[in-house]
Amino acid sequence: MSQQKLSVSVPSSLARFVDEYKSEHNLKTKSGVVERALEVLREQELERAYAQASQETDPVWEVTTGDGLTDEDWS
Repeated sequence: MSQQKLSVSVPSSLARFVDEYKSEHNLKTKSGVVERALEVLREQELERAYAQASQETDPVWEVTTGDGLTDEDWS
């Protein structure tokens, strides 16, 4: 995976948290902490998007999926 360098500034309380998290979770670098945090954030956004999309389901589709066919009919 290619990597790109970012430079960020955070309050000292967050910087301390990053150091503590790095130690507690045996991560090698502060970048590893930030990477893990961004992955969690991305997962949360994806979950939110899926939840929103599921609310936008067309009610006609629900009728279509209940057309009387069962899984056994496709065997």
